[in-house]
Amino acid sequence: MAETLRGGLSLALSGFAFWSHDIGGFENTAPADVYKRWVAFGLLSSHSRLHGSKSYRVPWNYDDEACDVLRFFTNLKCRLMPYLYARAAEAHTTGLSVMRPMVMEFDDPACRYVDTQYMLGDSLLVAPAFTEEGEVEVFLPRGRWTSLISGKEVVSAGAWYHEQHDFMSLPLYVKENTLLPLGLNDQRPDYDYVKESVFNLYALNDGVTALASVPAADGSVAATLSVTRTGNTLAFKGEGLKGITVRLVNVPSVTAGSGEVTVCTEEGSSVLHSESAAFSVTLG
Repeated sequence: MAETLRGGLSLALSGFAFWSHDIGGFENTAPADVYKRWVAFGLLSSHSRLHGSKSYRVPWNYDDEACDVLRFFTNLKCRLMPYLYARAAEAHTTGLSVMRPMVMEFDDPACRYVDTQYMLGDSLLVAPAFTEEGEVEVFLPRGRWTSLISGKEVVSAGAWYHEQHDFMSLPLYVKENTLLPLGLNDQRPDYDYVKESVFNLYALNDGVTALASVPAADGSVAATLSVTRTGNTLAFKGEGLKGITVRLVNVPSVTAGSGEVTVCTEEGSSVLHSESAAFSVTLG
């Protein structure tokens, strides 16, 4: 499994825009713990397939928990499809790999040698667990990183972190200054991303503009949402969207500003909804 990731990252550095792998490995039949760890890695890849040479790779051939793990990460990938499909369209037009070595996104010298994790697009960091116990060493470049699964935020000076994860989790971090489109449909990968998407905003720094694009079925940009932070004010502007919902992750309190916007709090984060194309809120 680790060799597969290392080889794929070499392909990305060699100019391959898309690369993927067989969940559980192609040869022989992996034990259940390897299969479940590989499911998380495989579903957080540009392409995901249950395929091998000696046995059917369906989860019920391993154990009941494997079914739960596959279901969880399949649901997660379906929700990530607005983001992933936009990255696939980017790969098609630019040649930039969907699954990227850390060095392609960060100039930290430590990233030159990291081959046990990768960037899924420009905003998501994935560090697969390669042991049954789920012990993981993950390198987080300088900045604020937020776990997509737990919501925990880490402020890193550019350092290695030791984590332990069960089979339903792994280090999956969102980079600061990210406006992430998330689908509301976790049952299928192909749906109307414009009508069935919300946006999560992560750790936007003062003076920064974050932009999210939502793709159409042909890969063209169907809608966009931008947000600019000026002091404690967040100003949003959407195009091609009818009704905008934004979750300000780990921001517990905001007040409405310009435009028609409603604000509520869910699990320590502020959730905004507006029917206006442009609106603003104030932090605190």
